[in-house]
Amino acid sequence: MRKFIGLQLFLVCFCTSLFAQKKLEVLFLGNSYTYVNDLPTLITQIALSKGDTLIHDENTVGGSTLQAHSTNATSLSKIQSKPWDFVVLQEQSQLPAFPPSQVATDVYPYADSLNKYIKKNDSCTNTLFFMTWGHQDGDPSNCATYPPICTYEGMQAGIRNTYLQMSQTLNAVVAPVGVAWKRVRDDGDSIVLYAADGSHPSIAGSYLAACTFYASMFHKSPIGAAYPVGVNPATALHLQQYAHQVVFDSLDLWKIDTLTVHAGFSDIISENHISLTNYSTNADSYFWNFGDGQSDTGNITTHTYSATGTYSVMLVAFRGCASDTVIQSVNITSVGINTVAKESRFVKLFPDPASDYIIFEIPEFTKTFNYSILNSQGVEVLNGEAVAGKRISISPLSSGMYCYLLKIDGKLTVGKFQIVR
Repeated sequence: MRKFIGLQLFLVCFCTSLFAQKKLEVLFLGNSYTYVNDLPTLITQIALSKGDTLIHDENTVGGSTLQAHSTNATSLSKIQSKPWDFVVLQEQSQLPAFPPSQVATDVYPYADSLNKYIKKNDSCTNTLFFMTWGHQDGDPSNCATYPPICTYEGMQAGIRNTYLQMSQTLNAVVAPVGVAWKRVRDDGDSIVLYAADGSHPSIAGSYLAACTFYASMFHKSPIGAAYPVGVNPATALHLQQYAHQVVFDSLDLWKIDTLTVHAGFSDIISENHISLTNYSTNADSYFWNFGDGQSDTGNITTHTYSATGTYSVMLVAFRGCASDTVIQSVNITSVGINTVAKESRFVKLFPDPASDYIIFEIPEFTKTFNYSILNSQGVEVLNGEAVAGKRISISPLSSGMYCYLLKIDGKLTVGKFQIVR
């Protein structure tokens, strides 16, 4: 089988950019729903297992409300202590489900006050609301005065509406933990999410929350992440999948997409001349560094090197406070790279995550094409010919992240996928 000679260096670097590590600093302000099972540490462990870093601090006092945090000297001091990437706000578990008129006086003003304090400290810090869950059997203690919260469904609906309203009003992000919780319940899954009191989370419930937070903050799938003692592998995978589905099915609703900039570029061609096509998403300004002392700020750019060699091309994509950086090594030779490799939105791979096989869906394409599969270090582990819509066996491959390279009608397309077993 012919291999894609001359593109190995480029594809290795492309894979590296796809699996780029992230480091976030996050402050958690909440109560026992956050400190039971040490939710921040669970998120940290998930991030570490996925190659990312979470540095966190917290002030989580049992029963504390947003009103209490808005005047708490410790909470305010911690907000001021550094320019956080996120400050997580978690309201007391019952208040968001109360009548709208009561929420308007007991919840919204203090969410607004904390959000303003956060932005005053650093305008680029994102306020992130921790959408909690309804109690297992609703709220019997307040049922008589407000019947909608007599059941779990009614209580959960109120909580969801309140957090979404705060998100929209304050232009803040939501970690939709309560929605993931409801998805598990609606599916009739036997996973026990509640502790014995029917309110606080079990270790499985906290792990579901941690997976949802990881996906919301890092904008990456939690599937394949580490899991704590007390959660078995099958349960962990189910919870990871629930979190993935809920977060990535509705990125706009949770306002997660407003934070995310993805930097990417392609088109590396010909001897000492390169043409770089920018396909960054959600960005409105750019900075290129060609690795030879020259730079540019255009969207689509070309560059000619004065000498052969290996150069690091860097693209930084910006939108407001958000940015993303991708760096690729370019080997400039007298031979050159004559083929274009790019990540295509028209090629779809499924299932993802995969287990025993993958299928490439290529609209209006019926001929055979060549494929090459590389691991996250850029080493080719599988190659062959395939037909769109037909299964390709990946049974010899172990769990992990992979890149694919397809040659379709003389053009090259790259992408990524995950194998989970």
